[in-house]
Amino acid sequence: MTCAIGQGFVGHEPGGEARAANVGAALGSREAPTVEYLVTMTTQVPAGTSDEAVAEVRTREAAHSRDLAERGALLRLWRPPVEPGEWRTLGLFAADDDDELETVLASMPLRVWRSDHVTPLSPHPNDPAPTRRRSRGSLPEFFTIFTIRIPAEAATATVDDVTRGEAARAGELADDGALARLWLLPVEDGHTRALGLWRAAGEDQLQAILDSLPMSSWMTVETIPLSAHPSDPDAVSSG
Repeated sequence: MTCAIGQGFVGHEPGGEARAANVGAALGSREAPTVEYLVTMTTQVPAGTSDEAVAEVRTREAAHSRDLAERGALLRLWRPPVEPGEWRTLGLFAADDDDELETVLASMPLRVWRSDHVTPLSPHPNDPAPTRRRSRGSLPEFFTIFTIRIPAEAATATVDDVTRGEAARAGELADDGALARLWLLPVEDGHTRALGLWRAAGEDQLQAILDSLPMSSWMTVETIPLSAHPSDPDAVSSG
């Protein structure tokens, strides 16, 4: 399973910590960001680095993450499944454009040891409106990557009916607290792709939810279970 979700670009710039002072100027006096990004952050600490040095950088990273959250640049953090010895985080960021996002990422203390894979996220028409989004709660969270393949023989009226049913069902699931967010991913091989953030008691319950979607027979799904991150802004704000 890969957690570098979708097509994107990779950044890794040693010395980016020096840009921290620029972030306030970049974020402090602008309108709300218009683009959301999912960033897969993979950290590789150089051999021989002392535990004290790692702890010091992680402490500064946590403090800077809180500052980015307060400025509206960092929205969420999760830990995806990893192999032993791997250090990887998924982050949901908001920025006006790619350049501003890079300024934010380069300002983070861990960037000196980290590579970032960035996936731009586009608005999905079925993304729950902010007024319908439920609080984080205690349920486990999951990402799903949907790849939609509409059968060539499907009539236009059928596609329209299923699309309307999908929108209605997404609204119901948002009201139930199961569907947290929904985005469009970059198109791949000509197929529409979407990223969903879900809350369910476990993978069996999530599968039952996904099976209830009217488009379920037209979709292939990759599920990524997510673990809580100690610096997740949503967990901090609701704690």
